[in-house]
Amino acid sequence: MDLKLPPLGEGVDSGSVVNILVKEGETIQKGQGIIELETGKAVAPVPASAAGKVTKIIVSVGDKISVGQPILSLDAGAAPAKPAASKPAPAAAAPRVSKPAPVEEETVEEAPEAGEEEVSGPAPAASPTIRRMARELGIDLRKIRGSENGGRIVMADVRAYVERLQRLAAQPRSGGPAGAPVKPAPEKIDFAKWGPIAKRPMTPLRKVIAQRMSESWNTVPRVTQFDEADITALNDLRKKHADAYEKKGARLTLTSFALKIVAEALKKHPVFNTSIDLFANEVVYKEYFHIGIAVDTEQGLIVPVLRDADKKDVLTLSKELNGIAVKTRDRKISMEELQGGTFTISNQGGIGGRHFTPIINLPETAILGLGRGIMKAVVRDGKIEPRLMLPLALSYDHRVIDGGAAVRFMIDLVQGFETFDEKQLG
Repeated sequence: MDLKLPPLGEGVDSGSVVNILVKEGETIQKGQGIIELETGKAVAPVPASAAGKVTKIIVSVGDKISVGQPILSLDAGAAPAKPAASKPAPAAAAPRVSKPAPVEEETVEEAPEAGEEEVSGPAPAASPTIRRMARELGIDLRKIRGSENGGRIVMADVRAYVERLQRLAAQPRSGGPAGAPVKPAPEKIDFAKWGPIAKRPMTPLRKVIAQRMSESWNTVPRVTQFDEADITALNDLRKKHADAYEKKGARLTLTSFALKIVAEALKKHPVFNTSIDLFANEVVYKEYFHIGIAVDTEQGLIVPVLRDADKKDVLTLSKELNGIAVKTRDRKISMEELQGGTFTISNQGGIGGRHFTPIINLPETAILGLGRGIMKAVVRDGKIEPRLMLPLALSYDHRVIDGGAAVRFMIDLVQGFETFDEKQLG
């Protein structure tokens, strides 16, 4: 029998093999890790769905594989001496792998849109999630050009197709030149003719970052609201409790405070805790507060999510923040820990950055950027005093959030940094 790549989670249908954990001739147990797979921004082991002896390894390091694709061949009859519990495993695993098969052969017949040609042939490669969504919306996947290897269709391709249909529907029927300009094909440039060069392939992670940043930039009409917060008292509070936090296994940082401040501000301004459902033309207001933290790693920027930030004190948040940052830099973070965020914080202050315009982490509608605090001469009560000032940059989706709402949200953020309640430290 072949062990195939099982479903990886909502919206994830493929990954790249970064490590093979077994050898041909080796006897493995059910649940034992057989490969490590990079899926988007996470690296995670893929467990065996059955026990037996490995007769052939089908994939190689660097291969991009999709759900349902064989990983290795297994002689289930050569399972270790405890076959009773593991014997039913192949039968239990088979439906999971073969479940999408009927959908793979399905095609959706629909009339061609204006300006489109009739298409025929088998449905292109796509995840079960995308196929189910296409059936519900009446979309013929054969009309969508997939951007992944082998023409596989991902969610970004479906969004682009729907947006193109919306633009076509909005154009006048006269067939004039109205509409978005056609994006020119990229120009191939021979950089070597001007001097020595070195080429390095884009890593799977960098490709994901490029795709998502481009999607955010091309989709969202963004505005960035700037302000400063006086964190002199907050920094004194941090110094006062830093040693006690260290003894409890946590680091008290500015980001620790920011998590709590942002969570409280989101409660007062729920429009910043939303996403747009383009298919239903609805704004989704989330009643949970899962905050993403942008982590700078050697491989690129990764955003793990801390859940229920509003329900935790600063000590708990600090411990979780430290742990999840280490896991992220070691690429031990799971896909589950990268999903479900409602708002993101990006802190460049630790590196030395001051002012920047953060890009919204779709499908969220806002992101807060923190810069490096510096001492400034500030007028307070008619006197000039040295104060530690923190630059803030709030980027938001203008399709959902208006300027007035952004100003009010920023005012509450500034107040949160300047009047932080010591009781929330835990």
